[in-house]
Formats: sequence, C-alpha cells, structure tokens
Amino acid sequence: MTKKLYIKTYGCQMNVYDSDRMTDVLAPLGYSPIETPDGADMVILNTCHIREKASEKVFSELGRLRMMKEKARDQQGRAVTIAVAGCVAQAEGAEITRRAPWVDIVVGPQTYHRLPELIAEIDPSVRKRAIDTDFPQEVKFDLLPEEHAPRGPAAFLSVQEGCDKFCAFCVVPYTRGAEYSRPAANVLAEARRLVGSGTREITLLGQNVNAYHGDDGHGSVWSLGRLIHALAEIDGLERIRYTTSHPLDMDDELIAAHGNVPQLMPYLHLPIQSGSDRVLDAMNRRHSKDVYFDVIDKLRHVRPDIAMSGDFIVGFPGESDQDFADTLALIDKVGYASAYSFKYSPRPGTPASVSDLQVPEAVKADRLEALQQLLNAQQFAFNKKTEGMRLDILVERVGGRAGQMAGRSPFMQAVNFAGSEDQIGQIIACDIIEGRQNSVTAEITSMKGAA
Repeated sequence: MTKKLYIKTYGCQMNVYDSDRMTDVLAPLGYSPIETPDGADMVILNTCHIREKASEKVFSELGRLRMMKEKARDQQGRAVTIAVAGCVAQAEGAEITRRAPWVDIVVGPQTYHRLPELIAEIDPSVRKRAIDTDFPQEVKFDLLPEEHAPRGPAAFLSVQEGCDKFCAFCVVPYTRGAEYSRPAANVLAEARRLVGSGTREITLLGQNVNAYHGDDGHGSVWSLGRLIHALAEIDGLERIRYTTSHPLDMDDELIAAHGNVPQLMPYLHLPIQSGSDRVLDAMNRRHSKDVYFDVIDKLRHVRPDIAMSGDFIVGFPGESDQDFADTLALIDKVGYASAYSFKYSPRPGTPASVSDLQVPEAVKADRLEALQQLLNAQQFAFNKKTEGMRLDILVERVGGRAGQMAGRSPFMQAVNFAGSEDQIGQIIACDIIEGRQNSVTAEITSMKGAA
C-alpha cells in the first residue's frame, strides 16, 4: 500500500539534495512524496541551523504538526510519523525530544540512510522514539540507493560534505563533521544516471565544495577542477555549476577550468563575509581581502564575462564603522550579479557566540539595510546590462503566468518568456528584452538540442 511522504526542506541546496535522497531511501518502504502535509503518513522537517532563529522556526512548525498528528489520530484513527532531520536535529536533538515529545524520529545529516531502521524502531503506543545523530564510521553515500525518480532538467549532486575551516561564526563543522569527498567514480556514476533520466544541468554541492579531493580509484586524488573536466565528457550534460566555495581552495586548475570547460557556467558563488582584514581575521577566514581580489582577477582573466555572487555578514562581533565601510568598498570594487547578506546572529557552540564585543541590533539593522541597497543596485545593473544579449536558457518549469515558461541563464538569472510546457528540459536561445531587479524577461530566437 502506498504511503504518503511530505518533506519540508529548510536552508541550503545540500538540504534539497538530502531531501531527495531521503525520498529515495523511503521509496522501497512504499512512501510516495506529496506536495503538502495534508493526509501525509510521514512528515520530515529537514532543517538548517545557519539562519537566525532557525531552531525556533522548527519548533513553531512542530507545534502545527502536533495538532495535525492528534487530529489524524483522534478523528481518522490514523498514525502520522513525524521526523526532524538535518542540522538542527544534529545540534539540538535532546532539546527536540524535550520540547516536542510527539516527534518520533530525530536523525542527523550523516545518518538519514538509516531511516528505514529508525521507522522500524519506533512504537507510538509507548512513545518509543528513535534518535540517531551520530557521526558513523560508514559513509552514508555508500549506503544510499540509486535515485528513485528523475530530478528534472537541473539537479544537485553532492560531491563533498563537512568543513575543516572552523570559521568563528559557523556551525557546519559541528553539524556536518569533517570534510569528506566522494570517490570520483561514484560521482560520475550518479551524474550519468541523472543525465540518463533527463537532467541537463548539474550543480556540484559541498559545504566547501572546492576543497574536493576524491579518490580516483587508482591511488591518486582528483581535485574539483579535474572532476569537472571528467563530468564535461558525459554526453548530454550541457551545464555544470558548483557551490559553495572558499577563496583559499580556488586553485589554478579550478580557475583554468572556467576558461577551458565550455559546460562550466560563467557564474561563481564565492563568499567572503567581510571586506575588512581585521574582521576576516576575527572570523578565522584565514585569508585577506587581497587574496580574494587576486582570485577574482584570475577568474576574470580566463573568463571575462563571469558573474560573481557572494555572502556577507554585517555586525560580526567587534565590527567597527570603518570595518563596515571596508565591506562596502569591497562590494563596490568587485561588482556582484547577486549576493546573500545577513545580520550576524550567535550560533551556540561557536567561538563568536561568546564574544563580549557583540554589535547592537539597531546598528546591525542599519548596516544591513545600507549593504543590501548597494547589492540590490548592483544586481539590477547586472540584469539591465544583459538587455539585448542572446543567451541560452535552460527551460526548467512553467512560469507564474498563463503561457509563461521559466528557466535560468548561464549567469544564473531567473528568466521568464512566452513558451509552452513541452519546452521543459530544452536549451533555448533567447534575446533578453528587459532586466528587472530579480529576473529578466526574454523572447525565443531559436532552439538548441532537445531533452
């Protein structure tokens, strides 16, 4: 009998990938994914601990799920299994079981391959829960099944997990563990399966993806640049992207790939967090802004049209007005096509969380507003600059209006144009006719290939 599975995914692309893989893990048990929690037999919250008040948002959602679970039990005689997965589960498993005893399963990001065993362990009649937030010796990627369903024209592929950098603000080393790179053969095999099911674009994922150092099966190690060259040889894989990167791991081979691998899109998300060397040192970023500038200069030398994206934190403990001014100056110098920016918020267990140099919330809010005004202006200017260009657009889905289709440009822009549903999965040449703040509109000029 088919059982209904609803997964709510918070946070990063890695969580999107993990949610897809949880669906694969549970498919042999008869679970089929649905789009809303209504009528679900199992609900999984796949959580992220990076954003501000992340755990409180999870507990708020768990409160709503409690009512749904009790209604299903009392009015329909139906049991609903509730699971919390991901980084909040890893970091706050004990707190979840204390504050939300109706949760049946708590599972960390390294152990979701064990979900079938955890489901077998629970016994709602005696409130027996299953908890697994270990860092197991076995590698979860070795135990995951093949993909159960096609991922669509654009798909994520996790190649690296964990981080050894220990930035002072970040919980990733504590929730995802030490850096691990999947063997190259495993990555290539999964990529071939994705392409065989209709995927045209693959984004390689990792908390520190450009630190990839995968075993090649012959006693050597591949860098991310070498892996990208191998992926580019897969017939039918038209586009390659990767995220998220650290400036210190942008080696010459990877930079060169941006110039000599046509499938590698001219877009790079390269976080720096601050434009102040003093703050970068306090963050334990291990590089200066000049190192960052040098990487970008090299990238633009091999790929002059590359679009840059970044991450910025304002109000890190001890950040002065001059430090913030340095960040604005860096943004002005680099010029970003897009970026993510946040107020600093303490993460329990991280060094910065116990600093006595916390910046007042009002100051952080003012700085974030000023920073986002600059970033938004740069993004709008970039989108306007593409007006009149002819770009290949990967058609990913139906748009928000009748007769509208939506896709992505090589520069990662959201593109809307008049088209038809049968174009999904095709790469279509379009003329960009209007650049807006968060998207561009286009008109079809010709087609390239077919799904």
